[in-house]
Amino acid sequence: MRVGFEPALFCCAIAKINAQQYLLMAYLDRSFDERAKNFRALFSVVDKAMSSGNNDQLAIALNSITEIAKSNPFKELANLASVRAALDDPDHEWTF
Repeated sequence: MRVGFEPALFCCAIAKINAQQYLLMAYLDRSFDERAKNFRALFSVVDKAMSSGNNDQLAIALNSITEIAKSNPFKELANLASVRAALDDPDHEWTF
């Protein structure tokens, strides 16, 4: 054993890293699933608007697609505590 090396502290650090990895992966899974669902719904609106010739509805849907595409799903990761609380809350509404 090396001098200054504490196996218990090392194990705690590894456990913390693993917990943060799990939290990050869960957040990314949910955020990208939600983004994909939103894009599918909006492209369905685009298709219907184009079929019916509804240019106002088409413009609104395309604007919404652009806004979602411009948003960054990683910005919320700045505060992992809020992400963890959101993941633990079954009633949390994921918005992007």
